[in-house]
Amino acid sequence: STQSTGSIIMREIVHVQVGQCGNQIGSKFWEVISAEHGISEEGLFKGTQDIQKARADVYYNEAQGGRYVPRAVLVDLEPGVIDQIKAGPYGRAFKPDNMIVGKSGAGNNWAKGHYTEGAELIDSVLEIVRKEAESSDCLQGFQICHSLGGGTGSGMGTLLVSKIREDYPDKMMMTFSVVPSPKVSDTVVEPYNCMLSVHQLLENTDAVMCIDNEALYDICFRTLKLTSPNYSDLNRLVSTVMSGITCSLRFPGQLNSDLRKMAVNLVPFSRLHFFLTGSAPLNSRHGSEYAKIRVQDLTTQMFDSKNMMAACDPKKGKYLTACAMFRGTLSTQDVEEQMVNFQNKNSASFVEWIPHNIKSSVCNVAAQGVPAVSYTH
Repeated sequence: STQSTGSIIMREIVHVQVGQCGNQIGSKFWEVISAEHGISEEGLFKGTQDIQKARADVYYNEAQGGRYVPRAVLVDLEPGVIDQIKAGPYGRAFKPDNMIVGKSGAGNNWAKGHYTEGAELIDSVLEIVRKEAESSDCLQGFQICHSLGGGTGSGMGTLLVSKIREDYPDKMMMTFSVVPSPKVSDTVVEPYNCMLSVHQLLENTDAVMCIDNEALYDICFRTLKLTSPNYSDLNRLVSTVMSGITCSLRFPGQLNSDLRKMAVNLVPFSRLHFFLTGSAPLNSRHGSEYAKIRVQDLTTQMFDSKNMMAACDPKKGKYLTACAMFRGTLSTQDVEEQMVNFQNKNSASFVEWIPHNIKSSVCNVAAQGVPAVSYTH
């Protein structure tokens, strides 16, 4: 955020969640950042520190009576999931006008989401997105949650991305996209829906965070030692990464980062903007009390293929660029030293033609319940 005549200009983000998967991940994300900012289920500030609400405007609009309303647009072509959100604990936090629901559903059909059912709803969605964008001081960009294997998230999600891009060509467009897993498939038509979506994402987005369920299940089984993980556990993993990526926008830090800085540092060619994400520390409930958290351990763990949230092994290729984000009271000198050491030790894993290709940032405010945490893309 920039300093202007002693006041902070907020860099707002408009959050859009599309389809069943997008809405489930998105609602978990709002739970996580509401807890970080000390905002209750009714949208009232219940935090203990001023730092929690100082930059809450990045994701929230302040309404009458000091109520914080998420700057979120919820879209689905069938009412089921959004009805669940309304009935859930955070149902009253969202603005009812920002929930747009179709009646028929897309039935895992990309064309229904992109050309028929989705196209009928798109104008009312864009109108609400426009309202949210216009009520912002200094809009930074858009954040879209969706999956690429279904019909609504992939078909209507990409239609929405291309329409927003037409209206706001100079704003950042970042998506959290759940991609089909290599081994586990929920629906037969996943590969087709995904291929049609990727073409749109190539052209119209600045950053795509690739997440897949198989890798998330593996993290739950192997690392967190959960015997029967459910979607709620997977969504919590995704939401911690989502909140981590934006933490230096929402809280002060020693080395700041925002969506544009991240994209500029990470994207060597404009169409090559698909990122792997990882998070550390990930420990089982019993193991966490025995682990000591040092910058060195965080660095090693976040680059470990077992921590990647998409089933892709970085050891089988090379890193073009990476971005390491740390949270907590850490020394920036430690962070810089570890980044240099890691690159020197693993020089074979990084391309030679982009020297110093790890961007690092440090945010002073730690994630809830963890003294220090790091994220990588």
